[in-house]
Amino acid sequence: MLRSVASIVCAPAIDKTSAPRTNVSACALARRTSAVNVAEHVQWKSFCITALHRIARMIYRRWQPARWKTFHSGHCLVMRLTKPTLFTNIPVTCEERDLPGDLFNNLMREDPSTVKGAEILMLGEMLTLPQNFGYTFRMKTSGAQPTDDFRNIFLGETFSSYISVHNDSSQTVKDIQVKADLQTSSQRLNLSASSAVVSELKPDSCIDDVIHHEVKEIGTHILVCAVSYTTQTGEKMYFRKFFKFQVLKPLDVKTKFYNAESDLSSVTDEVFLEAQIQNITTSPMFMEKVSLEPSIMYNVSELNSVVKDGEGLSTFGLKTYLQPLDTRQYLYCLKPKPEFAEKAGVIKGVTVIGKLDIVWKTNLGERGRLQTSQLQRMAPGYGDVRLSLETIPDTVSLEEPFDITCKITNCSSERTMDLILEMCNTNSIHWCGVSGRELGKLHPSSSLFLTLTLLSSVQGLQSVSGLRLTDTFLKRTYEYDDIAQVCVVSSAIQVES
Repeated sequence: MLRSVASIVCAPAIDKTSAPRTNVSACALARRTSAVNVAEHVQWKSFCITALHRIARMIYRRWQPARWKTFHSGHCLVMRLTKPTLFTNIPVTCEERDLPGDLFNNLMREDPSTVKGAEILMLGEMLTLPQNFGYTFRMKTSGAQPTDDFRNIFLGETFSSYISVHNDSSQTVKDIQVKADLQTSSQRLNLSASSAVVSELKPDSCIDDVIHHEVKEIGTHILVCAVSYTTQTGEKMYFRKFFKFQVLKPLDVKTKFYNAESDLSSVTDEVFLEAQIQNITTSPMFMEKVSLEPSIMYNVSELNSVVKDGEGLSTFGLKTYLQPLDTRQYLYCLKPKPEFAEKAGVIKGVTVIGKLDIVWKTNLGERGRLQTSQLQRMAPGYGDVRLSLETIPDTVSLEEPFDITCKITNCSSERTMDLILEMCNTNSIHWCGVSGRELGKLHPSSSLFLTLTLLSSVQGLQSVSGLRLTDTFLKRTYEYDDIAQVCVVSSAIQVES
């Protein structure tokens, strides 16, 4: 075959174009013709050799003799352990006064896959088997062969797989070792329950192993199964197989921080955390727990329940299911611990709040868990001097004096301040007392409490503004406006209430 192909390929192409007529001698023309023929012959010879090499490689790859392959004594089975899922359908409903009337509702009642009495629920009574049960790798060649992918798995779930090595031959093999590793983008993990070597494996016998791993990274994961053994002739055999699957995000978590104005219970630097959790999978999930683990600087209280008849009820109702692409908002209040709140200037800059711990279950109770990284926020800057309100009434009477208690803190850790208080009236708020009085020296990280009297000449929700603190050492003035708000009502309304 090679000779026939070579004869066809190497047949030179003859140029039948006539040579131009010139006045050169016959000898010169003969020498020129001979040189051209030699060059063409060398060129065609090189081309034919290259073509023959390519054809030989192609035939070798396609018609490789079977004796050149390495045969193994059995096969390896790798199966993903998953539970079936509940059948889901999309309910289509309409009001009775619409054109279809009860047509859609009757169709859903007659549908055998819906739950009787709860036809509008997406989950049905039927089970859907997993699409991919597993893959079998026959021990035919010593190289790794390409495989189909596993079904996608979500971050926080537990990946479980069954591995079985079966001896299909009629001979007993020795020193069998099965190893399973999981390769991620950042590390390689050994998932084998035991790395011990099995002394022998008789014909029609198998070695079984079940591996579990909680997935903590997203992206491409590769399960590497390697098997090594020794034949009766003492030849050491080895092969391995790769199974690739993708790890996706099940939830989309977004956080927002809100700084409290000032606390009226002698605790400062309150922080409110809003966590928005969205289900980005294709199936509903049951939110078992969503909690915030605070850092050592804060105490946390959840604001996701209300007390009714002495019992705490969730603000999301009795059913805490989260449908696909639905979003739920959780709210938490963080307060600094007393040892940190009393030290002015400690809670500033970038501070660590804590991390969210989310636990959910899928259709048939498969649990998943996700922990966020440490949440950080930028603490508000108060400058060298901080003024906060300790007590203030919610409602006051029109043109009647009322008292407020202020707390002035020296946030500097090195410098002593000598402060002067000035009170400036606004269109609605009028201060009572002497403006420009000296408050004395305020040492670093210390505070003083001051009671002030004022009245309002305008009804409605009024903002308390107009306080000025001046540092006599640096000749620097600190302005405090919109400190708090108070509701001003007429005296008649106040008496009736």
